Amino acid sequence: MALWAQMTPQLQFLPTQILNELYPDTFPLDVRHYLASWIEEQRWENFDVDNMEQEPQARRLLDQMVRLLQEVAQHNPNVVERVKLQHISRNLSVFQQQPMQLVRTVRDILRKERHLLTQVQIPQGPPATNGTPQPAREDGKTDVDNLVLKVLEIQNCRQTLHQLQEDLNWEKQEMESIQGICELQNRIQQLEYNYSVCAKKRMQLLQEAVCALELCQASLILRIKSWRWEQHRATIGVQFDDNLGPLQTWCEQLLGVNSNLRQELMLVKRDHGVVEQFHTLQESLAHVLQTLIKNSLVVDKQPPQVIKTQSKFSTTVRYLLGEKMAPGKPVLLKAQIITEAQARQGVVPNENVGELINSTAILEHNTASKNTCATFRNMSIRKIKRADRKGSESVTEEKFALLFTTELTITGCESPYSIQAISLPVVVIVHGSQEINAMATIIWDCAFSEPDRVPFIVPERVPWKQMCEALSSKFMSEVQTQRCLDRYNFHFLAQKIFDQPDITEDFSNMPVSWAQFNKEVLPGRTFTFWQWFEGVMDLTKKCLRDYWITDESVFYLTDTNSKVLIYRGFAVKCLLCVIVLFFCSDGGRKIQNIQPFTKKDLDSAGLGDRIRDINCITHVYPDLPKNEVFKKFFTVPSPPNPDGYLPFKLTTVVNP
Repeated sequence: MALWAQMTPQLQFLPTQILNELYPDTFPLDVRHYLASWIEEQRWENFDVDNMEQEPQARRLLDQMVRLLQEVAQHNPNVVERVKLQHISRNLSVFQQQPMQLVRTVRDILRKERHLLTQVQIPQGPPATNGTPQPAREDGKTDVDNLVLKVLEIQNCRQTLHQLQEDLNWEKQEMESIQGICELQNRIQQLEYNYSVCAKKRMQLLQEAVCALELCQASLILRIKSWRWEQHRATIGVQFDDNLGPLQTWCEQLLGVNSNLRQELMLVKRDHGVVEQFHTLQESLAHVLQTLIKNSLVVDKQPPQVIKTQSKFSTTVRYLLGEKMAPGKPVLLKAQIITEAQARQGVVPNENVGELINSTAILEHNTASKNTCATFRNMSIRKIKRADRKGSESVTEEKFALLFTTELTITGCESPYSIQAISLPVVVIVHGSQEINAMATIIWDCAFSEPDRVPFIVPERVPWKQMCEALSSKFMSEVQTQRCLDRYNFHFLAQKIFDQPDITEDFSNMPVSWAQFNKEVLPGRTFTFWQWFEGVMDLTKKCLRDYWITDESVFYLTDTNSKVLIYRGFAVKCLLCVIVLFFCSDGGRKIQNIQPFTKKDLDSAGLGDRIRDINCITHVYPDLPKNEVFKKFFTVPSPPNPDGYLPFKLTTVVNP
């Protein structure tokens, strides 16, 4: 059962098409699941599926499988599952006439599973905030190399057949002129046998090559989806390698292999007529080709995810098979804005919900970079049609997307293909004041959406620890620092968003809702948690980045009668609050708050200068002289002005 144990966690990441091909109707996923141990204990590889002498052994395995499945059904407490399994066990009777077909089916399933696990690195769900999984390009390269070798083997087999046919024709010609020579008859029989074996091997190699191509392309499609997912996560600061070069090479190589296999299949038809597997292989190659062509259109440079009407923006769409497009007529890419509901339908909508300016661009090939891109440089949304809102839903919670469509022809293909790509979700605003709330919608969507979701569904609630990862990643990205938020920061943030300032318990698994994030204002304030946190990031980035990096956040102060602890925290939006704790000589304590510093205050005099100016501060935690710690933040006195005026400076005075 070791193979199935490895395979089970990966099923959720496999496209529906691959799952259906891997587990056909004649052998559904349920059989593989419930009989996993028994299936893996049998020696399917020991069978020669073309040896009818092994058919009784295959029939015994079929009977055992049906009996085991019926036993599983009888002991299943779920009536729905029980009926389903009984129905499946009856359907397995299709193999009674051809039990070797069951052996072939199970053997191929196990081979494909092993291939997927060894060659395809499947994304393991949402990437960690400090990095993203990068499926190895080497695996895909190995797959393609093996495919190319298999195609060469098929071509060699064809050439051998051609030579055998020529030898056979010659010997038969000799046979007609010289009758009754046994040696010549034996040689002809041997040539005919060799020809039959080689023809059979040729078809087997073709089947194996098509199967390998399907699996290799499934790996490629997963990697393209992973690239899109990583691109989405980059919105909250997750590292993202936007290089599409390796994926483009991969696409082009698979297209070449597909073309070669289709050519070899047509030569089989020429040499042997329409054999049993011809139509099946032809349909498989056509389907794989269509899938590759349609999945090779990607949004290389996403549009802004918050777009203000009447404002210009740009976006770039890239076609990974651009070098293979048929020359001649230029390929025009069209863009239109669609709603969330239209995005779910997956087809080009008839209804326009917005008016886009400069919404077309030509797919142009750059011979130097070998990229084929359509760049929309001056796109703009003139107007937008809003959907009916539910309850208290705001316009900044409504998600749209840009849909790019075109029709193109690939060299070697007769018919044109209609292809499309969709951008990440965008929020359309009409005023700058809406931007911060619109960005909250985008941050929530980026941080908590699932891969391969139905557009653009996100959970209403998430665990606090998941929120912490998103906030830390976004903070590091905005402030441009390698120092992440720590557990003390997270605890402080949790106390704020949950309005529990006195609670010291672990908040990790406590659910936090979208409403708490950016719909409900913080107690006693006029702004939401996200609006406050965005202000914290802005103030830190512009005024406190150097202090954040060096972690100078706790200070001691002393005067003749007291020792004072200063703690830097963000009490209100865009303000820096310094909390003063007096340790008095009689053992008592007194807490006071210095009036919060605004960004304007810190622009006129930095935090270091203000700490220097407060005479009662002599030491910082854990008992270091303030001048020793903050010296690097002190402003150097200005030299006399050339015009003769004496320079002046602002001084901070605090009377505790």
